Formats: sequence, structure tokens, C-alpha cells
Amino acid sequence: MFQPRLFAASLLALCATLHAAPGRIEADIAYGPAVDQRYDVYLPPPAAQPAPAIVMAHGGAWRLGDKENRRVVEHKAARWQPRGIAFISVNYRMLPDNAPLDQARDVARALAHVQQNAARWGVDRERIVLIGHSAGAHLIALLAARPDLAADAGARPWLGTVLLDSGALDVPAIMNARHPRLYDRAFGENPAYWRAVSPYHQLAQPGSPILAVCSTQRSDACPQADAFAAKARPLGGAVDVLALDKSHGEINADLGRDPDYTAAVEAFLGRLSPAFAVRLSR
Repeated sequence: MFQPRLFAASLLALCATLHAAPGRIEADIAYGPAVDQRYDVYLPPPAAQPAPAIVMAHGGAWRLGDKENRRVVEHKAARWQPRGIAFISVNYRMLPDNAPLDQARDVARALAHVQQNAARWGVDRERIVLIGHSAGAHLIALLAARPDLAADAGARPWLGTVLLDSGALDVPAIMNARHPRLYDRAFGENPAYWRAVSPYHQLAQPGSPILAVCSTQRSDACPQADAFAAKARPLGGAVDVLALDKSHGEINADLGRDPDYTAAVEAFLGRLSPAFAVRLSR
């Protein structure tokens, strides 16, 4: 069984080996009444200027996964926390009781709660980036395509979005082709719902910049990312696609560990704000 306290201790020890003063971790912060409406905050060492932050939504086919999973947290927090960037890992309610649209609203509600409480942690609420993997990438892509969902939850605009091999950008295309059963459990049989939760179909206005990382080992991942980017550009949106010869899981686990991959993502983060650029140059 995963033990958060032991993991936190090992992570702080790893930070110390990087010759940086370790930060601190605040766990299980509630942003709603449900047990899964919680997030963990990996805070950097105190600094004169408020820290930028990365808010992470885990994957797991919309029915599994956890904010404390090592592949979600370990290398990302160990990379960014010592460099003065807060890393926030979010849980959200799952299938079968909560469908993807409700899950996206949960992530929006978590973002709003982080922004509302940023000052007490020394975090800059105007310098937040959303990152998600797999199902989590689908959820934040939906928020990027439909910022009204975030606004309805009380969230302010965020700097940018990083999609780590999204589980679904064009939901009708997935559902109308041969597909794994996990998509049936997530999206059901109603084509109107498919469109309602499809980032590609909901995209109708420019938004903050997006980096879509995709696996060339999955036949539809990069074509969907390319199509999403192609639709965004005439609307005035900026969507970059980073195609990697990595598996779906490696795209999550290797961020923060693989130097070239991490540098490519950090170059995108640095372009979003000098606050990120300065810290990532350390």
C-alpha cells in the first residue's frame, strides 16, 4: 500500500541531494465535500517573490488513479520544487458515479481553490499552468476549450496548458471507430454527450497556449493532437505539438527525469512567463 508520509520523506531527501533547500508538503487539502476532492501541494523553499505553480491532473481511464502515484509526482516534484516552482497534484471524483464532464468541473474547482489560497502558500495565482496525463489531459483540454467551465467554478484564467498524451481530444472520432471498452464506460452511447466532452468539438475561441505531447507509439495520439492544433490556430490559439517515441506511460513518468524531454516542456513553460523562465534556468 502506498504510504504518503514515507513518500514525502523520500522526496524531500531527493530534493536535498540536488543541493537545494527542501520545501514542504501540505497534503489532502479539501476543495469540496467528497473524499476525492482533495489535492496535495509541494511547496518550494520560501523566496522573496511568489512562486509560479503547476497544477497536475492524473490519468487512469476516468475511473482509476491517484494524486499520490509515483509516476504522477516523483520526478516532476523533485525537478520543479527545488527550483522554486510549486507542484500541486489533484484528485477528482471518478466513474462510475461521476462522468468526465463532472470530473472536468472538479479540476476547475480545484484550480479555483488553489488560486483563492495561493497567497498563504507564497504562490502567485496569476502564474499557474495546468498539466494532465491521459484522462487528466482530456479533462484539462476540455477546460482549455471551454473556459466557461472554469469560470463557472470561480477559476481565473491560467497561463497555459500541457497535455501529456491525452486520452481523448476528438471523442466522436474515437467512439465511431473501433475502440477499447474503457471509452464506452467513460462516454456512453449518446453522440450529443460525446460532442459535449470532446475538446476538439468544443474549441471555438482562442485561449492560453497549449503544448500537446503525444506518443508516436499510439496510432491516433499524434493525429488527434495535430488536428486539435490545426483547429486552434485559425481561431487565434497557440497549440504546439511535441511528438515523442515514448509509450503512453513513459510520457507521464519520464517528465522531470528525461533531460531532453523535460527541457522541451520547460522551454514551453519558460515562454509563458519570466517567472517560470528564471526558475527553470537554475
